[in-house]
Amino acid sequence: MSTKIKDRFRGFLPVVIDIETGGTNPQTDAVLELAASIIGMDDNGALFAHEAISFHVNPFEGANIDREALEFTGIIPDHPFRFAISEAETLKKLFEQVDDAIKLTGCQRAVLVGHNAWFDLHFLQQMVKRVKITNPFHKFTSFDTATLSALAFGQTVLARACKKAGISFDKNEAHSAAYDTEKTAELFCYIMNNMKLSI
Repeated sequence: MSTKIKDRFRGFLPVVIDIETGGTNPQTDAVLELAASIIGMDDNGALFAHEAISFHVNPFEGANIDREALEFTGIIPDHPFRFAISEAETLKKLFEQVDDAIKLTGCQRAVLVGHNAWFDLHFLQQMVKRVKITNPFHKFTSFDTATLSALAFGQTVLARACKKAGISFDKNEAHSAAYDTEKTAELFCYIMNNMKLSI
C-alpha cells in the first residue's frame, strides 16, 4: 500500500474544518469562528493531524446573528479581546496554507472533513462567494465523521464517538472551532487508521 496521501484519497488532501456561526443559514448568518487542521500521512501510512489553525471572524455586513446560536457556542462577537479578522483575510490565510500543503503532497484538491460536513461546506462556500477568492476545496465532495462514526461505533454525536474511540473530550471546551477541529481530526485519523483497506 502506498504511503503517500495523494494515493490514499484519489488525489484529495483531507482538511478538517469546523465553523461556528450565528445561525444555520449559510446565506444570511454570520461566520464567527473557523478552524482547520490539515491531515498528513507518515512513512508507515498512518494518518495524523497537524495542529489546528484558528480564526475569530468578523461578521460580514448585514449578517444575522441569532441569540440562541450565541448561547449555544458561548461566543461574544463584540468582545474586545476577540481580535477578529474579516472573512477575506481569514480565507486568504487559510487557503495559502492549504494550497502549500496540496503542492507539497502532490494532491490535486483539498477535501473538507467535518462532523456533519455539509454544514461547514455550505458556510465555507458562501464565504468564498462573498469574498470572491479561488477555492482549493472540492465543491461537493466531503468526508463526514458523523457518518463514519455511525459506521464504526453506532454513534453520530462527536463527544460520544470520541469516547468510543478512546479520545478524551471536554464538553466545557466543545463548540469552540479550534477544539472541535482538533477532536474531529483525531477521530477521523483514528477511524481511517483502523479501517481494513483492499487497495
